[in-house]
Amino acid sequence: MNKLSVIPAYLCTMTKVYLNRKITQRIALGHPWIYNNEVDRIAGPVAPGDIVEVYFFDGQLAGRGYINPESQIIIRLLTRKREDITAAFFHQKIQSAWDYRKQLGYTENCRLVFGEADGLPALIIDKFNDYFVMQTLSFGIEVWKEAIVAALQSIFNPKGIYERNDVPVRELEGLAQQKGFLTDPFPTEIIIKENDLQFYVDIENGQKTGYFLDQQDNRKAIQHIVNGADVLGAFTYTGTFEIHAAHYGAKSVLGIDISASAVEQANKNAVLNQLDHIVKFEAMNAFDVLKNWGKQGRKYDVVMLDPPAFTKSRSNIDKAITGYKEINLRGMQLIRNGGFLVSSSCTNLVSPELFLDTIEMAAHDAKKRIRQVTYQSQSSDHPIIWGMENTHYLKFLIVEVCDK
Repeated sequence: MNKLSVIPAYLCTMTKVYLNRKITQRIALGHPWIYNNEVDRIAGPVAPGDIVEVYFFDGQLAGRGYINPESQIIIRLLTRKREDITAAFFHQKIQSAWDYRKQLGYTENCRLVFGEADGLPALIIDKFNDYFVMQTLSFGIEVWKEAIVAALQSIFNPKGIYERNDVPVRELEGLAQQKGFLTDPFPTEIIIKENDLQFYVDIENGQKTGYFLDQQDNRKAIQHIVNGADVLGAFTYTGTFEIHAAHYGAKSVLGIDISASAVEQANKNAVLNQLDHIVKFEAMNAFDVLKNWGKQGRKYDVVMLDPPAFTKSRSNIDKAITGYKEINLRGMQLIRNGGFLVSSSCTNLVSPELFLDTIEMAAHDAKKRIRQVTYQSQSSDHPIIWGMENTHYLKFLIVEVCDK
């Protein structure tokens, strides 16, 4: 029998897991991840995806969660209580996540479930109007996929649900990469509204879940600095920052990205918003372009940088910092005196402090003086839980750039 079809089996006898005596306070303080080397013993049989009850070494309850002996993160806690983990549990969690977003005003498009930040480790659900995109990134949450889909159907009666599990991290859990419909098929290119603008979202083939909702508030933050400005955007993807700049009164906007398909989508978005007379997108390598245009003496009033994560491994942080410093230095060299740099970093491995230090080093090497305008993180539908680094990943900065 397929393991994924026997969800209730654990209810017969719940295996107990006991943690080592000497572990960090991380788990006691609320972090849901338990690593292999933190487990002292497992009292009973387990299979990937089973629900287990976890105890500290002194016998105090740590909580209940799902286990995967094949994963480095052997257990992810779902609750700190002795409560049954059933389909009703997931329904309640998703309803609670939706209530939170509604209270904050994120109703049309939002990250509905942000994994650990919503008490559902390794589960991502993005809401685009009446369509939902889901990622189940661990074995233990994959077991409950049908129950999660049923909860979404019950709460929202959506037009469609699509899974974007075409991500390598699943292989670390012993899961295959896959994507496809979790409901009846539907057109996977949809249009969403954001800040009085419209954008195409390619649910099936776009990056991540098809659209970067985490920057939706930050895109509003540029409205005053771009009015009447010549704007350059690098690493534009589908052009959302650049189209916002045009909408907010920029004189001219050029967006560049190495991906020809992203540029094609960005230009379609410009046409969709009737802003293609102001904003243009071209397929170029940002690293080469920023360096060459700096030598040529090109200047802009605003330069916006929104690169992908330069590292997903702690061992490569130094290289990532070198990359961030390089592009920000080159960006500053293209800015007219008194103009603005808009810069983002989306990896949680680079702390806010390290990110800001990197910008400062870039300014020093570029012989520029900078003045902070605003510093923000991701939008509030991606809530940050203190002590969980993976929930605090996005850094967004605007600085004024002046000659020394």
